[in-house]
Amino acid sequence: MCSQDRFSQLSRIVKAAAVYFGLVFGAGFILGPIRILFVVPRFGARVAKLMEAPLMLIVVAVAARWVVRRFQLAPTVADRLTVGLLALILGLLFEFGFVLKLRGLTLTEYFLTRDRVSGTVYYLTLLLFAAMPLLVGRKRPKTPG
Repeated sequence: MCSQDRFSQLSRIVKAAAVYFGLVFGAGFILGPIRILFVVPRFGARVAKLMEAPLMLIVVAVAARWVVRRFQLAPTVADRLTVGLLALILGLLFEFGFVLKLRGLTLTEYFLTRDRVSGTVYYLTLLLFAAMPLLVGRKRPKTPG
C-alpha cells in the first residue's frame, strides 16, 4: 500500500471515529437531561441510569453500523477496533476534561461517587461502544439450507 493510500485510510478512520463519538455523545447529550429532569425524580438515579443504558446501546449499535457503511471501513479488526478505541478516547477526554469541570468533581470523586451497579453497567457500555464498529456489519457464515 502506498503512503497516499495509507494516509487516506488513516484519515477515514480518524473521521469515522470523530463522527461515531459525535453521534453517540449527541444522543447522550439529549438523553442525559431527560433522565435527570424526568426519570431520576420518579425512579432514582440508579434505575434511571439503568433505564438509559439500553437506549444508549441501541444508539451505539446504529451509529456504529452507519459509520462503518458511510466511511466504507475495511472489515479488518485493526481498522474497526481503531475507530472504536479512538471514539472511546475522545469520549473519555471529553468526560474527564469538560463534564467533570462542569460538575465540579475531581477524577477521584468521579470514581468514588459512581453507583456500583449502574457504574458497572456504564463501564460495560463503554467497552461495547469501543467494540461496536468491529461487531456490526460482520459477515455471518451462510448456513446450508
